[in-house]
Amino acid sequence: MADAEPAKAEKPADLALPDEKDKKGASLDPTSASEQEDASLEPGTINETSLLRKLDRRLLPAVGILYLLSFLDRSNVGNARIEGLAADLNMTGNQYLTGLTLYFIGYVIFEVPCNIILKRTTPRFWLPTLTIIWGIVATLLGVVHNLTGFFIARFFLGVAESGLFPGVVYYFSMWYRRRERQFRISLFFSAAALAGSFGGILAYGIGFMRGIVWKNGWHWIFILEGLATIVVAVAAYWFIHDYPATAKFLSEKERIFIRNRLASDSDATHDERFTWGNVARALRDPKCWLYGLSFHTMSLPLYTYSLFLPTIIADLGYTAAIAQLLTIPPYALAFITTLAVATISERLHKRAIFIVGSAGCALIGYIILLSNTDPSGRPGVSYVGTFFAAAGIYPATALSLSWPAINVSGQTKRAVANAMQISIGNLGAVLGTQLYRTEHRPRYVVGHSMALAYLVGNIAVSSLLYFLLKRENARRDTVSPEVQEVGELDDWDGDDDPRWRFQY
Repeated sequence: MADAEPAKAEKPADLALPDEKDKKGASLDPTSASEQEDASLEPGTINETSLLRKLDRRLLPAVGILYLLSFLDRSNVGNARIEGLAADLNMTGNQYLTGLTLYFIGYVIFEVPCNIILKRTTPRFWLPTLTIIWGIVATLLGVVHNLTGFFIARFFLGVAESGLFPGVVYYFSMWYRRRERQFRISLFFSAAALAGSFGGILAYGIGFMRGIVWKNGWHWIFILEGLATIVVAVAAYWFIHDYPATAKFLSEKERIFIRNRLASDSDATHDERFTWGNVARALRDPKCWLYGLSFHTMSLPLYTYSLFLPTIIADLGYTAAIAQLLTIPPYALAFITTLAVATISERLHKRAIFIVGSAGCALIGYIILLSNTDPSGRPGVSYVGTFFAAAGIYPATALSLSWPAINVSGQTKRAVANAMQISIGNLGAVLGTQLYRTEHRPRYVVGHSMALAYLVGNIAVSSLLYFLLKRENARRDTVSPEVQEVGELDDWDGDDDPRWRFQY
């Protein structure tokens, strides 16, 4: 593990590893910009596959555990609801939904500022600090005693969690080559499905603490899971690494090797200083808005599913304890399908077609849910629908979230584009939190119908991106040949450069 000394904001000289198909024994390119350093390495001294696995072991579990805790702390309110939260806080009408909405308002507002702060500080400082803040807020949710306290805590939980996901997507772009990022983002996002499974298990067990201090067990769901987040966050100052140039788990030879890999594929080795002009470039690019719309059309199904699944299952006629347990299998399936689709997509280097296919699978799930006119009488039918929905929502979301990481060049522009995507996307979640109203139970026709419509919208947006990016690549082929050694170019102009090719 890296030492705990404060990390200085250094040049993010990324170390990305060679394509996995460029197997063992690869040597440094003797024509690299760092010729003198490279000359000291003998051919075959670096095993690319082993080094890539080494990076995965050091980076993915570290940020994955933070995202698992993030998703757990934002979605455990659904488990708390069926453990007496609404009754104890005297919620009437749809005040519970208002609390869910406030979370996403805070999340959307602070998304872009958080990524700008990450660019101006370091991952080792910023990511654990955010985690500690939201862990404290999540813990305090367990001691709120009125509606006002619940609303305030949910808003600030959204503010604190807003910087993690886009920050990690940007972080990956400073370590991995373009074609390696999508798979890692999908692995990272699969922690959301794991959080759903863990949330059900934990809520089931913690529910038996009802009667200890408080009448109902929802207090302990927030407190224990929030305290766990704080403990892990403190440790994260030691296990989160900054960028390849300063990572202490790498040898100097490995740093040189990774730097050259990045230089041959992306802008990660450029010494790009922050400017507001580069922020504006992201805001002016229509493609960045379409990447955001791609996630927008998935965020409504994603968050309505994760926030309301315990309620949907409980309304089929199950007790709170049984409903908590029944949330586990659909999330387990979602975890498996996310990994499987990400693996196949990575091997075939196809993105849009797998997003469309996964969204279609989820669409089938909502058709099943809507077609069951008697959920309480035929709970098995609706429960099957939740499996189809989970199996499609999570892989489609994971792939949608990879658009900026693989297609936006320019460090600041990419950081802003990642944050834009999450901000635009979570506006769908803001809407979704108001759809599953108590008066619509147990069929929830409005909520299920909107989720279905949004999935159709995602298929349309993904298809549009496919044709636009394919057409733009064809146009650029007539202007200039593709250049992949982006890091070695002094005149690189980001993804506006005609030598850049988009992946779709």
